[in-house]
Amino acid sequence: MGDSKLAGQFFDAAIGLLQRVRDEEAASIEAAGTMIADTVADGGRLFAFGAGHSSLAAQDLVYRAGSLALMNLLAVPGAVGVDVMPATLGSALERVDGLASAVLDSSPARSGDLLVVISLSGRNALPVEMAMSARALGLRVIGVTSVVYASETASRHSSGTYLKDHCDVVLDSKIAIGDAELSLDAIPAPFASASTVVTSALLQSVMATAAGVLADRGVEPPLLRSGNVDGGLEWNDRVFKEYGDRIFYWQG
Repeated sequence: MGDSKLAGQFFDAAIGLLQRVRDEEAASIEAAGTMIADTVADGGRLFAFGAGHSSLAAQDLVYRAGSLALMNLLAVPGAVGVDVMPATLGSALERVDGLASAVLDSSPARSGDLLVVISLSGRNALPVEMAMSARALGLRVIGVTSVVYASETASRHSSGTYLKDHCDVVLDSKIAIGDAELSLDAIPAPFASASTVVTSALLQSVMATAAGVLADRGVEPPLLRSGNVDGGLEWNDRVFKEYGDRIFYWQG
């Protein structure tokens, strides 16, 4: 089998997942986008959290051209990516009780804000506790996860629950358990992950919905422009100054 055929199979798999998410999650996408718009209009702040590779989709929303300037990354030290040594430490930290609450309690997040929690499996202590603690503080929570994990894997949180159990809105990425779309007789392990592609697209659709809802209400969405287009930096500077009290990655 040629490499190009495998490449085509991966694109087909990713496109199929995107179509499923578009069609099956439309109501949840609308609800999540509306919830974000409500938070922006009501003076709340926006946060996104994901551990390990799930953090990629969270970071894709922060300080990003075409995205809402109010989206802040909620970072857990050692769990933001694969930059820790050894990389397996990040995975281990996802299973530690108490870490999420400690991070949330020391963050600017408060009642009336909104937190997006991204976890493919939704089974580890860190994302489950993050969602639970956020709701206890009065935040609204949007969870992005693959719901099938909850039916075929055991929770690693002491409550026995999953991320999906502690959210105001759940966005199901439909990713199969194991996060690998392709297999081949000559290769002993499945390969080619699609979760980042699908989760990022899902969240960008939510942000597009939020911008549209705000516009329909006569509110200009606080969007960022690319700093690599003429006038982009000046535009962003204006947005930062106007909304500076709700943006924590910028200091004016």
